[in-house]
Amino acid sequence: MDVNCAECSVIEDVVCPECRGGNIVKDPARGEVVCGDCGLVIEDHLIDQGPEWRAYESKELNKKARTGSPSSLIIHDKGLSTMIDWHDQDIFGKKLPPKKRAQIYRLRRWQIRSRVHSSLARNLSKAMSELDRLASQMELPKNIKERAALIYRKAIKGDYIKGKKIGATVAASIYAACRLHKIPRTLEEITRYAKVSKKELARNYRFIIESLKLKIPLMEGSDYVSRFSEELQLSPHIQKEACRILELARKKELTTGKDPKGLAAAALYITGVMEGERRTQRDIARVSHVTEVTIRNRYKEIVKALNLKLDL
Repeated sequence: MDVNCAECSVIEDVVCPECRGGNIVKDPARGEVVCGDCGLVIEDHLIDQGPEWRAYESKELNKKARTGSPSSLIIHDKGLSTMIDWHDQDIFGKKLPPKKRAQIYRLRRWQIRSRVHSSLARNLSKAMSELDRLASQMELPKNIKERAALIYRKAIKGDYIKGKKIGATVAASIYAACRLHKIPRTLEEITRYAKVSKKELARNYRFIIESLKLKIPLMEGSDYVSRFSEELQLSPHIQKEACRILELARKKELTTGKDPKGLAAAALYITGVMEGERRTQRDIARVSHVTEVTIRNRYKEIVKALNLKLDL
């Protein structure tokens, strides 16, 4: 079989039941999934999920498309409502006369108002707008935004956020989503962007995870090493060595009950001194949002337990 066709693609994490090979190829033209090693047809009569037409430029794509964008939890109505566009053109692409444009403008305005007619819709509209703003400023990926939106929707559906500020609840939902996906974002960072106090954010976060019974995985020091290293402009070798030191510290049970941010900061400080890429405790404390005292206490404990020699 020719597996080098333009439309063929290799499917990962699938093994051929005949030869146990991993070279599994999907051929959309034939509607088959075939083993590229032995030629066994694993699946056939596949349904093509794409459009039946082709477009070679964006204008042609917009003209031929008959569907809208996929639904999304980030949009208050999940993107299911329709909108009157702002082109003010008829079906033939001609500009509408002034009288008709004024009429369409009034219809468009009422159509926008009708999308947020209930108190729930208004709440979700404000919340999703704030969520999008926070996620954009923090440069969070789409899956975190979707998870945070789902957490907020579950909280409002369960009537758990009555009487609480929308901004603080959205920020708590984002922090919960980051913790669920083990994304190393701190309370201090979210507080800075969300314009709420750390105490209020922490209180809303605890209330949400208790109300929704979310199982939050524990963060480890190694989860923060990569991010702190990038902000401190340390080399990949330093990151690797810091993770190795943290693993040795974990085996010595030095990490139990300790703040992972402080452990990561101490490991980076130790590694930087040992490998000649020293950073001051003040710089590391600023990036990791822990105090210099915490860094000193953690690095002294690690150095003593692992018998490391530092040239301070």
